[in-house]
Amino acid sequence: MKNIIKQITWITLLLLAVAACSPQELDKYSLSDVAVLTDSDISFTYTASPTSANTLIFTNTTVMPSSGVYTIRWDLGNGATGNKPTVTGLYPFAGDYTVTLSIHFSDGSVARKSVVISLPNNDYTLVDTPVYRNLTGGAEDPDGKTWVLDQYNNFAAEVKAATGFNISGHMGLGPQGSRGQEWWGAAANDKAAWDMYSTKFTFIQNGVQLKIVKEGTEGYGRKASAASVGGFNVHATEGDDAMFTYSGGDYTFSIVESGEYPTIILSGNAYMGYYCGSQEYEVIYQTDKVMALRVNNTVESQDWVFVYCLEELNVEAPPAPKQLKAIPLFEDFEGSEFLDFQQEDMGGPAKSAVIGNPAPLPINESAKVYRYWKSNGFYSNFSYTAPNYKFDLTSQNKIRVKVFIPSFNDYTTDYDVAGEWISNKKLLPQLAVKLQNSEKGGDAWQTQTEIVKADLEKDKWLELEFDFSAVADREDYDKIVIQFGAEGHAGPGFFYLDDFEFDD
Repeated sequence: MKNIIKQITWITLLLLAVAACSPQELDKYSLSDVAVLTDSDISFTYTASPTSANTLIFTNTTVMPSSGVYTIRWDLGNGATGNKPTVTGLYPFAGDYTVTLSIHFSDGSVARKSVVISLPNNDYTLVDTPVYRNLTGGAEDPDGKTWVLDQYNNFAAEVKAATGFNISGHMGLGPQGSRGQEWWGAAANDKAAWDMYSTKFTFIQNGVQLKIVKEGTEGYGRKASAASVGGFNVHATEGDDAMFTYSGGDYTFSIVESGEYPTIILSGNAYMGYYCGSQEYEVIYQTDKVMALRVNNTVESQDWVFVYCLEELNVEAPPAPKQLKAIPLFEDFEGSEFLDFQQEDMGGPAKSAVIGNPAPLPINESAKVYRYWKSNGFYSNFSYTAPNYKFDLTSQNKIRVKVFIPSFNDYTTDYDVAGEWISNKKLLPQLAVKLQNSEKGGDAWQTQTEIVKADLEKDKWLELEFDFSAVADREDYDKIVIQFGAEGHAGPGFFYLDDFEFDD
């Protein structure tokens, strides 16, 4: 006899709750008074619904004892259960199903009857619901839809706004029954150290298939239930987390659409990224692109809420654009805290550092200045990058600095150069100031506007101004680069600067 149940876990959209035949309290009876039944006493009937031959209505026809306490339990053979005298089972796919009615008595005895029901035809209309279509793409989508955790929290705010639940992350927990994350919600990419974000969940309606594909063999879940409930082979724990071997696989699923929220039930040892003691996932929010699932962690009396999105939507959101600001900058190197200047290939603090003024002459008799060492590197420089804003050059476009160009440097030797495109091979008595867009990283130089003050007079303090008003319409600059001696050659030399100012 075919057993299609091995291939798919069938779907139940409506199950009615069980009701005990009698509400009497158990302690009103002694065990000697309990009436019990045998397997031969159990009977039930089933008829097809007027709307579909694959929707069956089961009715308990057992002659029940007039006294005693008992409980009814149905196993509908499609992954669904029930516990009322009459229940309805939906069977969208043709196949053989073993339906079992069990009567449990207070003395621990059980009487049951099983019947194999054969359904010759499919009825896909039973799974043509919004929940199935959003999850799988429908019967006409043979490849299904692939979901992943909302790793960067792109949709957590959407779920919170739509549900009213306290949801802030792609995974998190809160009080049992809250359907929220009051206790903790994961920040964007919070679990990057795990390989959990690589897991892909593909739901296919034809055959109600679930394919879980992941990188590596490491699984994650709750220490309190991973082994005891999930049956996973836990090999490590950290806090409340457990690590175990898990490689994904091919599974089936069912959806129960009774109750306040639909519930997705997974087969085998499948779970949706982080195991929380149950394979039943309540759908608290769902569109065709985003869904939020709640797990009732009865072991620890918690709610876990997870947010998923389609694989192609799981991209890191670009950073918020930096706002234009006009913030005057000044540094005289006299205090203990300085603007966050960064050195590049300048010999470190042994060579480039704040020192006593080596030439306290007019126009700069201050106590301290900055010693700048151009190393034999090709691109030594000194830079400042604005934190979280762009320069508003419409009102702040002039950079002023005092410099001292010593004559003891070697300005005559030809040095090695970075390439044939470098025409100058000598250390030059000059200063270049550049504005760049730091967001371009190593390509920031390609965005730059550069002003060069060349052939500077030696052995005296000079006050220089670099006027960038000609590029006041640029809104991408947030980095200032200061470069003595010209770039592209290996000529070393010392230079001094003081009283850096960036203002109008």
